[in-house]
Amino acid sequence: ADLAVAVTGIAGPGGAVPGKPVGTVWLALARRGAATSAERLQLDGDRAAVRDATARVAIERLLQRAREAAP
Repeated sequence: ADLAVAVTGIAGPGGAVPGKPVGTVWLALARRGAATSAERLQLDGDRAAVRDATARVAIERLLQRAREAAP
C-alpha cells in the first residue's frame, strides 16, 4: 500500500477518562516515502455521529495526501 490511515478513540457513550472525553479521536496517516502524521480530533455528538465524523475526516485526509503525492 502507498497510503494508510488508522484511527482510535472514544466514540461513547462510555469509555471517557480524565483528559480523554467522549469524542476524542486520534487519526494517523502514512504515505510511502513521507513522514507519518498524527492528529488529535475532538468531535461532538453521540456514538454514531463521532464514528461518522471520524470516517469523513479520515477519507478527507487520505484524499489530501493522495493529491500531494500526485505528479
